Amino acid sequence: MFLEKEGKLIYSYDGETVCIEAWGKDALRVRATKNRSFTGRDWALEAKDAHAGEVEIFEDPSAKGGAFANMYEGTDTSYGKITNGKLHAVIDSGSVITFYHEDGRVLLKEHFRRLRDEESMPLNIMGREYSNGVGDNFRIVARFVARKGEKIFGMGQYQQHELDLKGCMLELAQRNSQVSVPFYLSSIGYGFLWNNPGVGQVMFANNGTEWVTESGKEIDYLVIAGDTPAEIEENYMTLTGKPPMMPEYGMGFWQCKLRYWNQEQLLSVARKYKELGVPLDVIVVDFFHWTKQGEFKFDPKYWPDVPGMCRELKEMGIQVVVSVWPTVDIYSENFEEMKEKGYLVRTEHGVPLTMLCGGNEVFFDATNPDARTYVWEKIKKNYYDQGAKLFWLDVAEPEYSVYDFRNYRYQLGSVQEVGNIYPKYYLKAFYDGMTAEGDTMPISLIRSAWAGSAKYGALVWSGDIVSTFECFRRQVQAGLNMAIAGIPWWTTDIGGFHGARTDDPDFHRLYIRWFEYGCFCPVMRLHGNRNPQEGYGAEQIGSGSDNEIWSFSDEAYEISKKYIFLRERLRDYIRAQMKKAHEDGTPVMRPVFYDFPADQESWNVEDAYLFGPDLYVAPVMEDHVMEREVYLPAGTAWFNAWTGEKYEGGQKITVAAPMDTIPVFVKEGADTEHLLNIFSE
Repeated sequence: MFLEKEGKLIYSYDGETVCIEAWGKDALRVRATKNRSFTGRDWALEAKDAHAGEVEIFEDPSAKGGAFANMYEGTDTSYGKITNGKLHAVIDSGSVITFYHEDGRVLLKEHFRRLRDEESMPLNIMGREYSNGVGDNFRIVARFVARKGEKIFGMGQYQQHELDLKGCMLELAQRNSQVSVPFYLSSIGYGFLWNNPGVGQVMFANNGTEWVTESGKEIDYLVIAGDTPAEIEENYMTLTGKPPMMPEYGMGFWQCKLRYWNQEQLLSVARKYKELGVPLDVIVVDFFHWTKQGEFKFDPKYWPDVPGMCRELKEMGIQVVVSVWPTVDIYSENFEEMKEKGYLVRTEHGVPLTMLCGGNEVFFDATNPDARTYVWEKIKKNYYDQGAKLFWLDVAEPEYSVYDFRNYRYQLGSVQEVGNIYPKYYLKAFYDGMTAEGDTMPISLIRSAWAGSAKYGALVWSGDIVSTFECFRRQVQAGLNMAIAGIPWWTTDIGGFHGARTDDPDFHRLYIRWFEYGCFCPVMRLHGNRNPQEGYGAEQIGSGSDNEIWSFSDEAYEISKKYIFLRERLRDYIRAQMKKAHEDGTPVMRPVFYDFPADQESWNVEDAYLFGPDLYVAPVMEDHVMEREVYLPAGTAWFNAWTGEKYEGGQKITVAAPMDTIPVFVKEGADTEHLLNIFSE
C-alpha cells in the first residue's frame, strides 16, 4: 500500500513500513522497520529544511502512456515516487527502491533477488532483511546493486592502503586507529550515509553492496544527489553539521611527546622553543599527569602550580592542551558516586570492568547527558578554571581491553545497537561545556568520531600508529577518506607513535618525510613514544625519550625549522581554508578528484592530494627515494612551488625530491605569484 503523508512517501506490506522523505536539499532519507513505529531518532541528521518532498502515487502506470510506463525499470502495476530537487526515488509494489538523478540516470538501487524476478532465479534474497529478532531489535541488512566502474571514497579512517574502497570489507566499529564514519561519496554522482550507529560491517563487493547492523530497530539511510563531489560533500556537511572556525592556534605547530611527566619539564621545552625563535602554538600535557583515572585533575606532586604554568605559557604565546581519558578507576574518589548514579558503562556478564591500563577502570557513559554534565563539572573545576582550557580526548572509541561489543551497554542502548556514537557524545560533553563558558571556536583533539562529530569541534588524529614508511603511507589514505567522510580537521602523530628510537638514523629519514607531510595537514603536530624509555619519576609510567625537533639529527632539526616557518608563512592561506570548512563544509585536504571531477585520471590518484584549492602535495612515502612520479590534474597549469618551473596539467612528470623537499605544486591562477613567493622565501 502506498500513502502520502505530510510530504512523505509511505509504503507498507507484510508487516514492514517504509518511509521516504525529503531531507534538506537534493537528498532523501529512507527508514524501514518491522516494528509498530519508528524510533524518532535522527542520529547524525540534525538539520532539515522545512519543505516536503513532491509525492506521486501511480496505481496503473500504463495509463500514463507507454513511454512513462517504461521509465522505471522493475516497476509493475503500481509504484510511488518522491522528488526532492535533483533526486527522486521510486518504490514499486515489490518494495524495491531505486534512486534517480533528475537527468534520468540511475544512481542507486536496492538489491532484491526473488523468484518473481526472471533474471534472479529462485534465490529469494531481500534488499531489506530483518532476522534474529530479540524484542524489537533485529539483525538488519540493506543490500544494493553493484555498479561496474564505480569508485567509493570516505567511510572514515581504516588502516589500509586503499583510497578507493570499492572491493573492501569494512568493520563498522570504533577501535584505536580505526574510525567508523559511515558516509561515502560515489564517482557515479551521489553520497550515501548509513544513519545507524550500531556495530556491523559493510561490503562494497563487485556483485553487490551489503550493510549490516548486528542489532537495530530500523534501517535508516540517506542518499544525496549532486553534479560534483563538492556539491554533494557540502550538502552532506550542511545536514550533519559544519565545524566551528578553527582558532588561530590550530593553524600553527603543536608539540607533543609520550608525556611530559612534570611541570618543569614541560615548561623547559616551551622556553627552549622561545629561545630558539621557533614558532610554537600548542604544547600538550599527555596522560598519567593525574592522581587517578576518573578524578580528572593534575597530580600536585608533579604539577604544583597549574595556574602559574598556564600564565607563563600564555605569555609566550603558547596554548596548553590537557589529555583526558573517559576511564574511571574503581579506587578513584568519584567511582562510587558515578556507579550509584548510573554514570558508568555496564557489562552484560562477567567482571564489571571495561579497561585495564594502569588500574582497573570503567568508562563513563557518554550517552547519558547527566554523566556528561558530571564529568564536565569536574573538568571545569580542576582544569578549565585553573587555566588549562583545551583538551585531548584520548581513548575515545572507547578502547575496550576486550572488544566484545556484545558485553557492554550504555544508557542509550547496547553497544551493538548504538556503540559507534560514543565518541560523538564524549566530544559533545566538552563542546557544550566550553561553549557555555563563552568559547566560540571550541576544538578538542580526539581519537575517534562518528557522522556529525565535526560540528562539535572534532580534531581527529589517526591513533597509536607505528613508525614505518608503510604505516605512513596508510595515513595519507586515511586522512583523505576522513575528509570525505565529513571530518575536515585531522592530523597524525608526525613520525608515528610506536617503535622508533630517537637516536636511529633510519627513523630520522622517516621523521623528516613525515614532518614535511605534516606541514600540509589541517593540523601540524609532532608526537610519539620514542625509545629508550626515560623519566620514571612519576612512579606510574615513563615519559619516553626526547621528541622535540632538536632531539634527532642536525639535518632533521634544520628541515623541521624550514617547514615550521613555511607553515607560518602559509597561515593566511590556511586560515582561508579553515574558513571555507567552517562556512561550507569543504575539507581542507582532499583527494584530487574533488576539484577536478571531469579529469577521469584524477579519480585514480591515491598518492597525492590537494591542500586547499591551489596547493597540490605529493609526499614521499618510501625510504631512500629522492624523486617521484606525479600526475598533474588536467584543466590548468601547475608550477613547481620550489623551482617555479611550469607544467601543463593532464600529464605525469618525474620531479626531484631531495631529503629537504616534499614535491608541492601551485595551481595557475590569481594567487600563483603570491604562493610561489612564500615558498621561495
